[in-house]
Amino acid sequence: MVRFTIAEQTSGSTLILPVTSGGRQRWMATLDGLVPDRSLFPKSLGERVTICATKPSRRNPRVVLLGVGEAGDKRKAGGEEASAAGGRWYREMGGRVAAAVRSLELDGVDVVLPVLAKIESERAVGCFCEGFELGSFRAGRHKSKRASGLSVRVNVVCDEVEAKVRRAAKAGQAVAAAANYTRQISHEPANIVNPAALARAARSLAKSAGLKCTVLDERGMARLKMGGLLAVGTSSASMPRLIVLEFGGRGRGGAGSDKPVVLIGKAVTFDTGGYSIKDKNSIVGMKYDKCGGTAVLGVMKSLSVIRPGRRVVGIIAAAENMISSRAYRPSDVITMMSGQTVEIISTDAEGRMVLADALTYALKKYRPACVIDLATLTGACVVALGSWCAGALGNDPRLLERVRAAGERSGERVWPLPLWDEHKKAVESHIADVKNTGGREAGTLTAAAFLSHFVGDIPWIHLDIAGTAWTKGRDPTQVKGATGFGVRLLVELLRSWRS
Repeated sequence: MVRFTIAEQTSGSTLILPVTSGGRQRWMATLDGLVPDRSLFPKSLGERVTICATKPSRRNPRVVLLGVGEAGDKRKAGGEEASAAGGRWYREMGGRVAAAVRSLELDGVDVVLPVLAKIESERAVGCFCEGFELGSFRAGRHKSKRASGLSVRVNVVCDEVEAKVRRAAKAGQAVAAAANYTRQISHEPANIVNPAALARAARSLAKSAGLKCTVLDERGMARLKMGGLLAVGTSSASMPRLIVLEFGGRGRGGAGSDKPVVLIGKAVTFDTGGYSIKDKNSIVGMKYDKCGGTAVLGVMKSLSVIRPGRRVVGIIAAAENMISSRAYRPSDVITMMSGQTVEIISTDAEGRMVLADALTYALKKYRPACVIDLATLTGACVVALGSWCAGALGNDPRLLERVRAAGERSGERVWPLPLWDEHKKAVESHIADVKNTGGREAGTLTAAAFLSHFVGDIPWIHLDIAGTAWTKGRDPTQVKGATGFGVRLLVELLRSWRS
């Protein structure tokens, strides 16, 4: 467990001083001549120089100079660009400090934050604590020598220690802890986390976080005629679940009086592709096809700390896409909860099938203010945008801009993509209302066009996180595997929500 304090002075633990490339740090005088030779300063990212203090007056017995690269405020930039760059820099700094703490096996540390001209202390501290918590995560739960997170006291030294700065530290840690929770569940293989296990995790989360939880099994889904979710999920020995978590909020008219923001996540706990089976290379890693749903779990976990000013509903469409005598087939026609019919072209286009029924359920049950769904939906999005950002499409330009801006502030970036009538025509079927894939061209866009048939005129955004849901570990805040992408983005959106 990481325990943060915010103070104006060091506590006497090992002192870590982040050193930027070039420039003179404001804390340089605190070294009291211990580094007479500037050539000893770290010259590369992550490089460490350790100095043992010998002066009796020195409070910290050991000083570690840590290279953190170029300052992130982009002196010529302003506004959103400067804030986003600075936030990323402080997060990455937090991850690098966490790595140093782990390597040095420290149980207590003082960290003096460098100051960027255009970044307030509140944001700097919040992003640093967020990055440190993210960097403390380890995924090796199943190793015989089990990996674990850090257990350390971190005293963050900065010029401002007002209540708002302490709140920012608490919020930054809470959001990162929720993302780490998402990462841990996302890492679990399908023999451990199937739809039923995901439902149990949601119930446990609801109990600890003060949420309302409802779970529909296959019988409940059959009563609601959820043909899409059932078609995908009943091929498995582990039957599908629709998981619903509700946060009451605190709107003007009292808790629960306002229309909710609904978040929907695809949670295919393993995806073989069904009869449109994946090849031996692309099937590896398909335990991560549940990352949209686990991100919704993480967002809901954070709400008891973040306390957004409105109702939030999280819906997780959980299924396992397998091959059996009960599996749906190419050319089948499926009747969805909305009453629309779908011609199946590919059983590997299963995510949009489970999302479509979840969208219909959300609209009928909650009449929401807006709906945002996220899913590891298309390989085409990975080709288009790589692992650096998610694709964002929808029917409401204002909401799309809000999501984009929240992505910049949170460090989980999204890029708006078009959704035109041509994309909707591409999923028209000659024997049913729609078909579940429009072919190779513009695969991300036609997938969103399919979903658009199930949202009506409710403001709606679709996030394709296929490229961002897991990583090879090139970021100091991320180890190899699941990233928890979407948690920090959606929490930032909810925190900044106005109307």
